[in-house]
Amino acid sequence: MSLPPLAHSLSRTLIRLTGAAGCAALLASCGGGGDSGSSPLGGGNGLPSSASLAQQCAVPRSTDSQGSLATEKAFLRSWIDESYLWYLDVRGLSATTLDATMYATPLDYFAALKTPLTTASGKPKDQFHFTYDTPTWIALSQSGVAFGYGFQLALVKATTPDRVGIVAFTEPGTPATTNSIARGAAIVTVDGVDLANGTDVATLNAGLFPTAAGAHTFTIRDLGAATTRTVTITAQAITETPVQNVMTLPAPNASVGYMLFNDHIATAEAQLVAGINTLKAAGVTDLVLDLRYNGGGFLDIASELAYMIGGSHTSGAFFERVNYNDRNPFNQTLAQRTTDFHSTGEGFSVPTGQTLPTLNLSRVFVLTSADTCSASEAIVNGLRGAGVTVNLIGGTTCGKPYGFFPKDNCNTTYFAIQFQGVNNVGFGDYADGFTPAAACVVADDFTHALGDPAENQLEVALGLRNTGACTPPTSVRAGVLSASRSATPTGPVLVRSPFRENRIYRPQ
Repeated sequence: MSLPPLAHSLSRTLIRLTGAAGCAALLASCGGGGDSGSSPLGGGNGLPSSASLAQQCAVPRSTDSQGSLATEKAFLRSWIDESYLWYLDVRGLSATTLDATMYATPLDYFAALKTPLTTASGKPKDQFHFTYDTPTWIALSQSGVAFGYGFQLALVKATTPDRVGIVAFTEPGTPATTNSIARGAAIVTVDGVDLANGTDVATLNAGLFPTAAGAHTFTIRDLGAATTRTVTITAQAITETPVQNVMTLPAPNASVGYMLFNDHIATAEAQLVAGINTLKAAGVTDLVLDLRYNGGGFLDIASELAYMIGGSHTSGAFFERVNYNDRNPFNQTLAQRTTDFHSTGEGFSVPTGQTLPTLNLSRVFVLTSADTCSASEAIVNGLRGAGVTVNLIGGTTCGKPYGFFPKDNCNTTYFAIQFQGVNNVGFGDYADGFTPAAACVVADDFTHALGDPAENQLEVALGLRNTGACTPPTSVRAGVLSASRSATPTGPVLVRSPFRENRIYRPQ
């Protein structure tokens, strides 16, 4: 599918309003324009090589050759056959489905060129087949500028009537905190439009998803308040703080560390090192790692954190290995496809080769949701592959053991699944996500601060740590769950671009 602008959507349930500056700028190192998607393979299955068809365009740019829509569609058919992880499934599609003349545009044809199979739960096996127009992709991946207010909004109920929007967390030093907006605050109106029942989606989007600096007015109801207040906030470029709330918990859990980790961007490397050093100095014997809002990012940073948790328990194991289709389309060796547990810094924001601290834990408690995706899931899978016990509390994760190299052709950048990550014991089949044990499925609790032992997910995690079993939280707080999410807090929870839900892979 072609991805609409982020500002289009109010249909999912958690909206990041912090900006993607760090991750957007750094994704360019994986080939922001898409050229890293080139495969050295020639044609197969009676198809010409994709290289022989590339950049022959119906509307050529200065660097393209004159071609046609038919040529652009032929390029896609060859490129998918060469590099798509499930290219054999595509070969098995009906002749009508594969007939390029049945599709008006290359985008329509690309949407059809994917596996038709489903997972065990019945959802599509490939949920991550998408495109950007190339200028938009380059701007997103290289500009490093995104506007927002510094708060992240959860849509507990995403559709009218009676939408419910609650602030999930804020970034320090942003307009949100300056205006005393905190977790648990409910958004009532946006520039005069009622969030619960308003139909002026354009105004709601303009206020919730600003694309430039400018002032917008919100009516909010703070947590516990009987009345509302009105604040006018100016959107600005936001610097994300991916690691927050690093602390030891109060007695009787004084030996338990807690850390909120929201994004595997470059600045997270130094913040994670500082956080682990803080917890190590405090002598923690257990860790609750809160990944409920973490959609992924650099796989190397996930590997570093996994090592800093497990230490010697990861010895002799690798963190993740990338498997391509049986044609090995990028001609990588086994070593190039393998990411070890990194015991030294990778140079994102700490010096390359700097020794990393470790808690040396044999188990960890991880808070999850449907927004826990890709590189975050790799932490779970990588540690389990090394024999470290990973206890999950919260909701089923998004289910993305896959990745791709973006590929530009004729001013469109295409994203098709090209690899799957597996752990040290060869496991990577979690397209339906990782699900906590039934008693450990717990909804997000916006009535308590993140890191508060009384917050639902953390309360259950501490109970599991202390008794060996998950038990229901003390109470299910009013307003935390909507009817559609009351059974299991799963489903998509973040309105964000697909590139925010990735493992950004740098071949070794």
